[in-house]
Amino acid sequence: MELVGSPLTATFAHPRSTASRFLPAISTMASSYRNRIPYYPLPHSFSLPWIPNAYYKAAAINPTLAPLAKSCEGLTPRQSLPYLSNRTTLFSRYTPDDWYSSNLTNYKESETSRRNAERLRVDTARMIQDKHLQTTKTQGESTKDLGARVNEIEFWKSELLHELDEMIGETNALTGVKRRLERALAEMEAPLQVAEECLLHREKRMGIDLVHDDVEKELLTEVDVIKSCQERMQRFLERVKAQLASNRAAQHELERDLANKQRAHHIDDKCHHLRNTSEGISYYRGVERVDATISVPESWAKFTDDNLLLAQSERAASAKLREKVENLLVVTANETWRQFNATNVAFTDRSAQTADAKNKIQMHLAKTLQEIFQLEMNIEAIRKAIRDKGPPLKVAQSRLDERTRRPQVELCRDPAQIRLVNEVLEIDETIQTLQQRLRDAEDTLQMLVHSKSVLEQDLAIKANSLFIDQEKCMGMRKSFPSTVRLLGYL
Repeated sequence: MELVGSPLTATFAHPRSTASRFLPAISTMASSYRNRIPYYPLPHSFSLPWIPNAYYKAAAINPTLAPLAKSCEGLTPRQSLPYLSNRTTLFSRYTPDDWYSSNLTNYKESETSRRNAERLRVDTARMIQDKHLQTTKTQGESTKDLGARVNEIEFWKSELLHELDEMIGETNALTGVKRRLERALAEMEAPLQVAEECLLHREKRMGIDLVHDDVEKELLTEVDVIKSCQERMQRFLERVKAQLASNRAAQHELERDLANKQRAHHIDDKCHHLRNTSEGISYYRGVERVDATISVPESWAKFTDDNLLLAQSERAASAKLREKVENLLVVTANETWRQFNATNVAFTDRSAQTADAKNKIQMHLAKTLQEIFQLEMNIEAIRKAIRDKGPPLKVAQSRLDERTRRPQVELCRDPAQIRLVNEVLEIDETIQTLQQRLRDAEDTLQMLVHSKSVLEQDLAIKANSLFIDQEKCMGMRKSFPSTVRLLGYL
């Protein structure tokens, strides 16, 4: 079918005149009829019914007399041409048959032209009706397709909105877990610092108490546990940051796709509601030849479907990672508290052992002091006993010395002499024995004093160890964070 406004191609649109054997003047009317209907293409803003600009004009036959015209040059209007009786001086005359034949020919051509015009009018009216129906049908189908397209865009918009809401919720949840993980990681610094300070304080123990005991082993284990928890938390924190970046990238794609869908929905909805009577419609010549499309329905739907699948995949990965972080926080908090309690038990046991040793040292120190006191009294008694043996020894020696002055035979080794000698020897032996005992007592006293000094020094060491373990270390460990803080809630 030809478009409205295009030139007609029907055979009857161009009437063909019947070949005439007469002079051209006879067919002047038909030729003038054909030549006086010029072709004007229909304008784009036509509105039916239309009225043609060309009207039928009666043909006029004005025969010219060339010889007469030449002879009449220079005559005034009041002067008349002279009558010439000789007909052969003008031109040849037609016969009546020629006149009737010419008329019949003109009648037939007129009838043929009228029939062609009538057929043209009927066909044009039918064509106009068909084109109107076809245009209406095509416009309806375009409107229907636009409506289907709008519904399809609304469907994908709802899917994008739903997925975008889910992604935003998941991103917010993962962001909350990230903050909890950061707080828990920060809370781990205080227990680590406390454990390291406890190790430093315990290095200030003195003497025999500077041992690698269970407390030190538990403290070293606690430092290792806390550092291990920190390393795992740091690794998961990096993974959470990377997952948040992936979530935001997927969310950005969803938002961009949704913004494009909203714009396309607005445009297509506007096109769907455009009517022939709408304002703002205009001609855009050549727009149908412009192909600015970059996708087909399959690739268009696949693009949004890929965005949705990517967002769902990232959301599933985010939820899985969030669950792992939750488990990590619980595991690290339990491990830290378990080691903290084990270290505290070791501190308690060690403090009890140190306190028991201190009490025993105090008891031995008291006994040693008592023994030192008694031994000092004993030494004083020995010294007094030695002093007391001086006069009897002096008496016995004086007697022996005096009896050496007996004359001659009176120097008798009598029992008295023997007894005096034995007495001197006995007293001297007693004095030697007492002096030896005095030396032994003094040596024992020195040993007791040394033992007292050792006990006092050990007592000071135990007191220092108890002060470090009970006051400094246990005092700092009272500030250990709670489970709620280790889980990152506060």
